[in-house]
This record gives sequence, structure tokens and C-alpha cells, in this order.
Amino acid sequence: MDLFSRDPVAQPLAARLRAASLDEYVGQEHLLARGKPLREALEQGALHSMVFWGPPGVGKTTLARLLAKVSDAHFETVSAVLAGVKEIRHAVEIAKQQAAQYGRRTILFVDEVHRFNKSQQDAFLPYVEDGTLIFIGATTENPSFELNNALLSRARVYVLKSLDEAALRKLVTRALTDSKGLGDLHLSLPDESFQMLLAAADGDGRRLLNLLENASDLAEEGGEISIELLQDLLGDGRRRFDKGGEAFYDQISALHKSVRGSNPDAALYWFARMIDGGCDPLYIARRVVRMASEEVGNADPRAIGLCLSAWDVQERLGSPEGELAVAQAIVYLACAPKSNAVYTAYKAALRDVAENGSQEVPLHLRNAPTRLMKELGYGNEYRYAHDEPDAYAAGEDYFPEAMTPRQYYQPVPRGLESKIRDKLDHLSQLDRQSPRQRRKP
Repeated sequence: MDLFSRDPVAQPLAARLRAASLDEYVGQEHLLARGKPLREALEQGALHSMVFWGPPGVGKTTLARLLAKVSDAHFETVSAVLAGVKEIRHAVEIAKQQAAQYGRRTILFVDEVHRFNKSQQDAFLPYVEDGTLIFIGATTENPSFELNNALLSRARVYVLKSLDEAALRKLVTRALTDSKGLGDLHLSLPDESFQMLLAAADGDGRRLLNLLENASDLAEEGGEISIELLQDLLGDGRRRFDKGGEAFYDQISALHKSVRGSNPDAALYWFARMIDGGCDPLYIARRVVRMASEEVGNADPRAIGLCLSAWDVQERLGSPEGELAVAQAIVYLACAPKSNAVYTAYKAALRDVAENGSQEVPLHLRNAPTRLMKELGYGNEYRYAHDEPDAYAAGEDYFPEAMTPRQYYQPVPRGLESKIRDKLDHLSQLDRQSPRQRRKP
């Protein structure tokens, strides 16, 4: 078919197929199935301010428009990318006119609301408070971090999920059969091709329809959207991965927790997801070194060295060869004995430092490089451990005089730390037996 035969100003397929009713809306059954609270509130006309939080292409804007339609409310929309306080004030004026002239409520839909700064969010807060506006915000980012507490307290957060296979299949079927979509082209889509589109869409309905529309431009009218056509179209597509966004932190958290949970397979999966999504491998290599110290510690001191070597390999070889070394380090960490004893001990020591102020170093622990310092008692009664039996000064006290000695480090009975634990227990016993003990802990 002629690639330029389509109307160049026609709406994209995703816009033409936007659901016109709640029954046409696909996905989000956990919110909109009959009997669910949001569905009940809508059917009863009990609108309230809300925030839709979910990944791209799951129907946030469409759902907001449907809420206005079902509730017979005026619909105003602004994009936080382009709008500012001026646009918000204009929407407020329109809302007041709608209420005065027609007795209609107004929904203000703010797309990508997380891009509004604090002052911009504060600009429409009074009008949400007094009922001039019903606020609906859409965001792909965690509202807890991106929205003011005052705004969050006045809006209910609804979490929208990625579209599953059943929902995406409904979209494709409608696109291929509806005259507003691609129905006039009489295209067929084999299941293998659908599965390829499904993988490429990654739960994003808008992306799915855009890909299908692009494929239809390349297919013959009445023909088939084949695997070969889609391979040419898709190339090396990437799964969803928002660098610095919610998906980024969710996935690095899943990788870290899989290592902590001694599951090498899950750890490799999340590593592969991040690499596939375009994450910088050096970022992961740095995080893996942290995992070695935080999760394995002295249970296997070799782990941190292996992870540093993997980081070095990634820097020297680059991608894709370097990722294998990082994968090796991740598997090693997942399989290694676990201990967070050093991590916990260090945090406890930091708390004591913060709470106890600048404690003086005891005189016997100070160096005395000058005559005056020796006369002042610096280094007096210091016991040189190498001159003591077993190179240990039993009963010696190394804490500030105003502090009761602490025991931050509690080795776990796993890996090398089990031997460290035995050693420290033995030294503690020597301390208890020593007549030279300065203070009892």
C-alpha cells in the first residue's frame, strides 16, 4: 500500500481508540471492576481529588476523562511540563465560571504532576480545599517523594498497574476490527507476532498501539503483520527502565534484596533487567561492592575483593564483556555466607559519636613525640600489645574515660565470622580474668 496514503493530520491510533465509557476501558480491574470502591464512587457521582500513580501507557489520562464524563463535570487539563502558576489561575477562573453559569463542577487534570515544584503545587491547593476544583494528578513517580504532604492529605492515591496480556489483547483486537482504528485495512496478526508486540510493549498500551500502527504502515492492505516485519520495525527494543525514576530504584532494590536472600537466580534476573533497560553497568558494579561489605562482610572477606575486581574488569573491558564479571560477583555474593555485623556495628558507633559529643582521647592512648607531651602524661601506662602474652593486652581499655566500653561488633555464627566470634569470646574471657583491667564493661 502507499505509505503516504494516510491522512497526515489524523490522530494517532491510541487517541482514536481512547475509551469512551468505563465498559470500554481496559485494565485496572482492581480499581474499576463492579463493586470496587472507585467504580462505586463514580457511579454515585461522589467525585473526590485523587492521584493516579502508575507506569506510562496504562490509561491515567483516559480514566480522568471518563471520570469527568460519568460525573458530568467540566474537564480542564494542564501539563506540568509546560504549565505554570499562570495556567493554574486560568483553570481556576474557568472553574468559577462553570460553577456560576452552569452549576457544574470542574476537574483539573494535571499530567506529570511530579514535575510541579512546591510553589506550583501550593498554587491550586486552596481551590482544592474550598471545592472550586476537583484535582486529579497523574504521575509515574512515587507521590510520597514528589508531592507536598498538604496536597497528598487532600487526595487519595490510586495505583495503576501495567496492562496484562488479556488487556493488551483486547486493545489489539479492537484496533484491528474497529473502523476508527485499522479495521478498514483488514490486517491479520498471527499469535507469534502478537507475542512479539506484547514483549515490546512491556505493559504499555499506548506503546503497543503505536507499534501496531507503525507495523500497519509497512504491511500490505489485507495482509499479515509478520514476525519478519516486526523484527525490522522493533530492532533492539528496550524494556521499561527509567534512569533515576521509580523503576530504577525498584529494580536495584530487588537486586540487592535477592543477593541478601541468597537467591543467585533472582539476582541475575534483576541484573539482566537493568542491563537490558540501559542502566550504566558501572553503577551496578559500585552497588555490588557495597553489597559485599553490607551483606557479606567478614563472613567471607574475599567477597569485597572479588567485587572490586569485577568493577575493574567492567571499566577495562566495557560492555558487553565486562558485565560477565559483574554477574560473576553477583552470583558469588548471593551464594556467600551472610553477615551484616560490621554494617550494624558501624551504624551503632556513629550513633554513639553523634550522641556523646567530642570525647577526649585518654592520656594513655595519646602519642608523646615531644618532651612536653611526655611531661603531661601522654602515653603513660600504655601497654604495647606485641609485648603481652598472645600479643593481647588483657584488660586494657581503649574507649574515652567518660564512656562505658561498648561491644558494637557481634559476629554471626556463619562463614569466617564464626572463627572471629570464637577469637573475640576467648579475648573477652582473658579480659575478665585479668587483674589489670581498667574498667569493667
